[in-house]
Amino acid sequence: MRRILITMLIACSFSEGWAQTNSFCIAKNGKTASVIVDVDDWKGVIRAARNLSDDVRKVTGVSSQVDLQSPNSAGLLPHERQNLKGSILVGTIGKSRIIDDLIKQKKMDVQKVRGQWESYLIDVVDGNLVIAGSDKRGTIYGIYDLSERIGVSPWYWMADVPVKHQDELYYDAGRFVQPSPKVKYRGIFINDEWPSFGTWCTNRFGGVNARAYEHIFELLLRLKGHVGNSFQ
Repeated sequence: MRRILITMLIACSFSEGWAQTNSFCIAKNGKTASVIVDVDDWKGVIRAARNLSDDVRKVTGVSSQVDLQSPNSAGLLPHERQNLKGSILVGTIGKSRIIDDLIKQKKMDVQKVRGQWESYLIDVVDGNLVIAGSDKRGTIYGIYDLSERIGVSPWYWMADVPVKHQDELYYDAGRFVQPSPKVKYRGIFINDEWPSFGTWCTNRFGGVNARAYEHIFELLLRLKGHVGNSFQ
């Protein structure tokens, strides 16, 4: 079987990482790790979690189940269940009970990301892969970081970048901390809006509308850029 080991890539000089021996299995033998998120986290975080589920499908052919957790879900939060191992826990510090409880139990050190602008960390904690963001965009960026690590380019849709099939997926990068970006506001410019962009939107979506901008905004977030709050 083909297997991919996702090694840590330092894309920016200000990124930090700590090597660990922990390895987390995302997909193997037709089974995938569930993605667990607090139902009261930001809507954009939940949306990105669902996109991560579909990104796993793009790579392996099998989607990850998305589990929205509430205080009354089976009486316990997921990490409090003794038999829970092998899940992807995503959430925003101060917004996710899942993440906040891990911090309270001193199972995660978030000192370098808490209170920062668009920062996040990825780590293996108690047999689960944890993505914790300092704020809404930080968490979303962390989720899409994992998507890119497993082989889904931010340009998979807008530029038809192919996704290579893998039978097995592992996170083997240890603890990774992404500090706040050096440039606070980031975006892209759509050149030649008419006729090129406008004609493309009209032919595919019936106009320059929400259906068209849904793909533009997703691309921006995957590139760690900024979009309006209504989409996030």
